[in-house]
Amino acid sequence: METLKVDMDCPRMEAVDRVSRVVKRGGLAVIPTDTVYGIIADPFSEEAVKRVYSVKRRDEGKPLPILLAESHHAFLLVEPGELFWSLAMKFWPGQLTIVEKGSRRLPRHLSSWHEIGLRLPACRFCRLVASRIGGAIIGTSANISGKENPRSFEEAFAMLGNGVDLYVDGGELGKGIPSTVVSVVGGNIKILRRGYISEEELRRARDDGRAQ
Repeated sequence: METLKVDMDCPRMEAVDRVSRVVKRGGLAVIPTDTVYGIIADPFSEEAVKRVYSVKRRDEGKPLPILLAESHHAFLLVEPGELFWSLAMKFWPGQLTIVEKGSRRLPRHLSSWHEIGLRLPACRFCRLVASRIGGAIIGTSANISGKENPRSFEEAFAMLGNGVDLYVDGGELGKGIPSTVVSVVGGNIKILRRGYISEEELRRARDDGRAQ
């Protein structure tokens, strides 16, 4: 297990390279994001996906959220519809995870994820790492499922310990509020988890889209 200090406002490319190397070889890293500290991994590595479920003690089959390098990388994983792009244009990059129907091109180990949550984070470091992995990384909270979301490297380490290959210490985050999660499957907005983006903001975005 390694640790690495990073200035999130001005990350060095050496740090991006180091984290990317760990993830590319199937490893897990904990990094600060624009919401909470998260576990990142390569979603196209079956072994890495299994490790994430194991270290979080999360029920297998329950999809893991994905962070994107750019919005167009959504096509790697889902079949985005009009409502998906309407919300993405309004709230990305930012703290909204959009759940959409999975692509028919998903690899076998992801095929059971019929619906997948995607987010384009307002975090340059996260997006730089994702770009080195091919455009997408698993980005789930660095905690044991059901426990508090970590706002610091120390909180994440206390829960996950040596189950992770690399910890990135970017200091303590602010409020540590997770992203809002909404489903747009079927063309309707359904809030699955309340978070950074309020229900009022989502409703306004939906109504603005209908008015256009």
